[in-house]
Amino acid sequence: MDIDGVRTFLAIAEYGSFTRAAWQLHRSQPAISRRLEIVEHELGAPLFERLRGRARLTEAGRIFLPHAEAALASLRDGHEAVRGLQAGIEGAISLALVGTLADTYIVDALREFAARSAQVRLQLRTASSREVADLVRRGEATLGLCYYRVDRSDLVSLEAGHEKLLVVAESGHRLAGRRVRDAHMLAGERWIGFPPAPGERGSGQTLARQLIRAGLDDADVTLVDSLTAQKRLAQAGFGLALVPESSVRDELRHGALVALDIPLMQTTIPITAIHRRKGYLSAAAKLLLALLTTQRARPDGNSTARKVVSPPRRREAKNDSGGYKTVCSNSVARDTTKRR
Repeated sequence: MDIDGVRTFLAIAEYGSFTRAAWQLHRSQPAISRRLEIVEHELGAPLFERLRGRARLTEAGRIFLPHAEAALASLRDGHEAVRGLQAGIEGAISLALVGTLADTYIVDALREFAARSAQVRLQLRTASSREVADLVRRGEATLGLCYYRVDRSDLVSLEAGHEKLLVVAESGHRLAGRRVRDAHMLAGERWIGFPPAPGERGSGQTLARQLIRAGLDDADVTLVDSLTAQKRLAQAGFGLALVPESSVRDELRHGALVALDIPLMQTTIPITAIHRRKGYLSAAAKLLLALLTTQRARPDGNSTARKVVSPPRRREAKNDSGGYKTVCSNSVARDTTKRR
């Protein structure tokens, strides 16, 4: 099957439109349609329903999608492997991470990576935890850093530390400055949390678990699928929110929010580094992954670090993926700033 046909299919699936896919691929819409027709002819089934102004995946399209994504990601891996062979560790590595993690000890790992590298450009892209996993799965990011373990057979999840969660409330809340030892003191309080994602361990389940642990099974919980919105609602006095400490440092510093002292609700969430199970990792990517998973925060919120041995500089030493091990150095290039 022609790889351009696969790219065309994926572009239409991503943008939901032949017109937008054509613009993205710098081709005419008739050319896009012809390429897709060839793919559909080879598969013997239509991949999209043509609706007015948009395209929707058929059942055959949904089945074909992960295989097409894997094929394109594998092709990118082959390209990167050859480049790594020819240029040592010059080039680029892409890291997708949850935005709030850029304000944690992770910065120390990135700083050390930059100090120990010279020719590799690190591209950072921020997204939600679910989006980070999708970017890595599709091969659009070499490595990912997100909250909670990602239970997918095509991804490898490695522990990269923990982050403390805080219960935050509006400035001047009746419990500010007091230690809340008894769940009865929280009676009548409204809570704000993330909706649980089916089949995933996430923030919504963490809040529900902590409320049950505190004996607040019947608490009034409003589900909001945005960390920023949760903070704003808590700031406006709408309810209490259980959020990562790094996400509210500025609000706490400026007094827009207060952290409540509630021992019953104290907990941490795991930080996970991910990469594709069969994906190619250059020597530079392996070094960065090692730094992210060894220089990490303990559950008590403090950081710990173990010495990471750099790969040897000699090009003659091959690594397990068939490339050549060399030490890399890095200039960090920030890419996008997205949401949580």
